[in-house]
Amino acid sequence: MPAAKANSKFMAPVTPNDTLSDIIGAKPVPRTEIVKKLWVYIKKNNLQDKKNRRNINADEKLLKLFAGKKQISMFDLAGVIGKNIKK
Repeated sequence: MPAAKANSKFMAPVTPNDTLSDIIGAKPVPRTEIVKKLWVYIKKNNLQDKKNRRNINADEKLLKLFAGKKQISMFDLAGVIGKNIKK
C-alpha cells in the first residue's frame, strides 16, 4: 500500500465555520487537528458518556455543533466536522 502523500486533501487546512470555531478557534487547520482539538475539549469538559465511552454528550457549544442532538457516537464526528467547515 503506498504511503499517503504529505499534501493529500485530508491534510489540507480547512476553515471552521462559526459554530466549530467557537470550540477549536477560527484558524484554518487540517481535519486531523480538528479531531484532536475536539477530543481535547470533550475530555476537558468530561463529555464522554460514562456507560458507553463511544458516545459524546453535548454541552451548550456541542449541542449547536451536533445540530441539536444531545448525544452522538464518536463515529459520527467526521460527518459533523464535514458539515461545519467552510468549503
